[in-house]
Amino acid sequence: MDAIIENYRRGRHTEYCEQFIVNVEGVDSSEKAAKLVGKKVVWTTPSGKSIPGKIASTHGNSGKVRVMMEKGLPGQAVGTKLQVA
Repeated sequence: MDAIIENYRRGRHTEYCEQFIVNVEGVDSSEKAAKLVGKKVVWTTPSGKSIPGKIASTHGNSGKVRVMMEKGLPGQAVGTKLQVA
């Protein structure tokens, strides 16, 4: 299942570089997003390395989820695809 990284989790003054807001394809409600909590995700760098993470919680009512990565991702990762296992 594919997902697109939309942005870092952030507030007015802080940005959490290990946490991302992700839009999963085919998920359009918070009920569907709640079923994904706990699943593993993997982001692959352009050079072929993979950085794992997991879905931590839902975000809002439109089906977005919050993903916590083991390492922070670069800014170029925003807008790219993740693999949800």
